Order: sequence, then structure tokens, then C-alpha cells
Amino acid sequence: MHRYNGPANDWDQATALGVSPDGSMVFVTGKSTGSTGYPDYETVAYETSTGHRLWVRRYMGPGDSSLDTATALAVSPGGSMVFVTGGSAVDYATVAYDAFTGDRLWVRRHSGPGYYDVATALGVSPDGSMVFVTGESSGEYETIAYDASTGHRLWASRYGSPGYNEDVATALAVSPDGSTVFVTGCSSQSDGGVFDYATVAYEASTGHRLWVRRYNGPANGYDIPVALGVSPNGSMVFVTGTSDAPWNTEHYATIAYDASTGDRLWLKRYKGPADSYDEAAALGVSPDGSSVFVTGVSGSIFAPDYATVAYDASTGHRLWVRRYNGPANDYDEATALGVSPDGYTVFVTGFSTVRRADGDYATVAYDAATGARLWLRRYDGPGNGYDAATALGVSPDGSRVFVTGNSFGSGSGSDYATVAYSPT
Repeated sequence: MHRYNGPANDWDQATALGVSPDGSMVFVTGKSTGSTGYPDYETVAYETSTGHRLWVRRYMGPGDSSLDTATALAVSPGGSMVFVTGGSAVDYATVAYDAFTGDRLWVRRHSGPGYYDVATALGVSPDGSMVFVTGESSGEYETIAYDASTGHRLWASRYGSPGYNEDVATALAVSPDGSTVFVTGCSSQSDGGVFDYATVAYEASTGHRLWVRRYNGPANGYDIPVALGVSPNGSMVFVTGTSDAPWNTEHYATIAYDASTGDRLWLKRYKGPADSYDEAAALGVSPDGSSVFVTGVSGSIFAPDYATVAYDASTGHRLWVRRYNGPANDYDEATALGVSPDGYTVFVTGFSTVRRADGDYATVAYDAATGARLWLRRYDGPGNGYDAATALGVSPDGSRVFVTGNSFGSGSGSDYATVAYSPT
């Protein structure tokens, strides 16, 4: 376990994590209060076997009062570069680092036609030649492709909804063959303010739009996707999120699309036993492409549980559901999910209440085939306060599971806290 306390001894919150392809390093990024009193990007590299800190790099946008929050991180397939993106002084800001030294290789900022731009997701082509960034730019999706080695912008494509009100991209993935980039997010249906899922496929080399598919749930209300995955053979795209249902309830809504045409293959909704509050947070696909896993928060709005659902990837048939209710029988919220490289285990992490306003990281391992719980581990920081995991990763050889987030220290405010577990 390793903690990072920024220079202001104040609020530090990790938001994203990535593991090098050879499994030797783990990278964590997020926001960290700087000497000016405003947050900066803060990216930290650790040795995976020991947790030894290799380097730390900060990025502050223009002006001492810049608000800089990193939201996403990816490692190049060759392992030589780390890419971080997020929002900086109302612009996209994407930074490339040398993975071994932390030296900054390039920074690219993007300002759209309006006032506000924030990048939310990032992906790298399988050959490592291109980096893709998406988010919200002046009320529309804007997806940008950069040359990974130089940061030269190759193309930019925007998507605006029929209502031209507000569209926020939330997730991005690249097809295994590198030919297509998929983006999803919430897109305004009309000036009335309700949102649909809107999933867009782009040609990776040119940014040409291949197809768009929208999903409006049965309540004609708020439908907000949060995660996207692609099958290992590239034939299917999976999207999950939260969709309003009648009578003021919310459900998980998970959709499978044909990756080449955008045709909907199946749609499955999940409602918990309380039928009141079900919000999906993360999605994973098994390495053999046979199963899709979704997790999030489900149950009473005041005391929900983790709820993790497994589906047959080809049909959408529900394979199993497992819920986790923490020791306080209070608020438990899953935020991230990962699948072991051998496909045998699903890992879920998040926040689990211990007592009012205080909680721990709670990480659960399930048997991917049956949903049987294999183990549960909780982490309580030295401040015995609010500890919330936000991201999870698995080493390529399956020997480590990494969890990060924000954790209250003893007199140090909130710190990054990154924990490595043995999967077995």
C-alpha cells in the first residue's frame, strides 16, 4: 500500500489507474491541491512488485488559479509512454510522459468554440501510433486523435444532438484491430433537458463518422451511459449506464451493438430488490468474449449495495447477480471493475460505509463463471475517515490487483492511496 500526499498537505484524489504491458509499473493520476491552493494534475508511477515510487509529475495549466483535474490515463502498448487527459482551465489538456523517467514528452490543449471543455476519456490504438481523447466541448462531444509520438493533431470530430442542448461524452474504446473508435455519452433529446444514450463509431484513421445509435429508456427521461467495452474479436460493442424507469426509479441499462453496423443485438435492464435506485458505474468483458460484467450501486437510496451482474455476451442472458452489503448495512457503492487475464475472476471495488460519513475501500473478488465470492478486502486509511476507491487494474500476468482512490490521512487531508492485492 502506498499513499501520496501532495505539496499543499490538502485534498488529493486519484481518479484513474493503468498498468504497464510488462506488468512492472502501475501509474495513478488524478487531482492534487498545489501550492497555489488550486488543483493540478498529479501522476505517480510505482514499481508493481514493491510499491516503490518511481516518479511524480505535476501539470498545472496557465494561470495560478487554473483548475486542473485529470480524469483518464492510458499506457502505450509498447509500455514506453503514459498519456493523461482531463480538464484544465476550461480546456482539454492531454499530456504524454516517458513511462520510465516521467519526462514530459508533449502537452496538447484544446479549446472548443464556446467557453467550457473537459476531456473525460482516453484510448490508445493497438499499434501505439495514435491517442484518442473525448469529452464535452461547448455542449457537444468532441473526439480528437493525436499522433502518439509527437502530439500532432490528426483529426477532430464533433457530435451534437438533435436538441442542440447538451451532450457529454463519458467513455471511449478502440477496436482490437485499431480501425474504429467508439464513444458513448449522454445526449440531450430536446430542449426539455432529458438525455439519451448516444453511441458513435468513428473511422480511427480519418475521424469519419460510421454510425450513431441512441437509446431512450421507457420513462423518456434521463438515460446516462458511463462505460463502454469492445469484445476481444471486435465484433460487438457494449454500453452500460443508468436509465430512468417509470415511477421515479432508475435501472442499469446495458446494450450490445454490432460493431460494424451499429445494429442493436440485445438490451437488458437490471433493477434491484428495492426497485428504487440502481446506477451502473463500470463494465468489463471477459478475455474470451463470452461474458459481460456490469457493476454499480443498487437498492434503497439511503442504504444501497454493490450489485454486480454477469451477462452472456452473445445473447444478453443474465448469468448471475451478486450483491455486497457492508458491515454497517448502510451506503455501499461500487465504482470500478476488472477481469483477470485468464477470465476466471471478476474484481469490483468502491466505497463501503463503516459509520455515518466514514467508509473504507471494499474490494470483492468473484468467480466469473458462478459469481461465488472468493474474497473480500477492506482498506481503512490512517485517518479512519472517508476512504473511497475510484479505479482498479489487473496486471497482465494476473499476479496483482491494484486499487486506488482518495483516503483520509492523519492530519494530511485526503491522499491518493494505492493498494496492491494478490488475486488468490
